[in-house]
Amino acid sequence: MAAVSGWHASPRRGAPTSSTSDTGEVRVPLALYRVDQHQGDVDLVLSRSEAEELRDALTEHLVVSALLKDAS
Repeated sequence: MAAVSGWHASPRRGAPTSSTSDTGEVRVPLALYRVDQHQGDVDLVLSRSEAEELRDALTEHLVVSALLKDAS
């Protein structure tokens, strides 16, 4: 996978995350930026299992970060 220097994505303001109950598909609306200049919008589409893995990874990072903050 090629590196894309200077690009980042953020949740699209005001756009709700959605899911499909029959497939479990989850859509996360994102805004794409290059060096803080808006370049466009895209939906991150995840299967239910991918969304659960992402949730678990984010939760772990947030918990560890909070524990480190409390310890200092």
